[in-house]
Amino acid sequence: MIPELLAPLFVVLQENATAAAPAIPENHFSLGMAALAVGLAAFGAGYAERGIGAAAVGAVAEDDDMFGRGLILTVIPETLVILALVVVFLTL
Repeated sequence: MIPELLAPLFVVLQENATAAAPAIPENHFSLGMAALAVGLAAFGAGYAERGIGAAAVGAVAEDDDMFGRGLILTVIPETLVILALVVVFLTL
């Protein structure tokens, strides 16, 4: 019974429907891929910092002298994102 009631609605939607535009236009495909590359680099850096940050906090909790090492090791994955941005700006 429900499909019979909704059939006129589907016809109206199909008559007035237009083709959906792609999220990334074809003439800007390289920009979309560059954005994807930077996004994946940022995701990977965040995933790496998850474990490094936890270990650094544990090390600093035991010994205050480990703060500098922990800070440096926590910042290292962020260089991936900076490097990805530099590559994008140089190639586009």
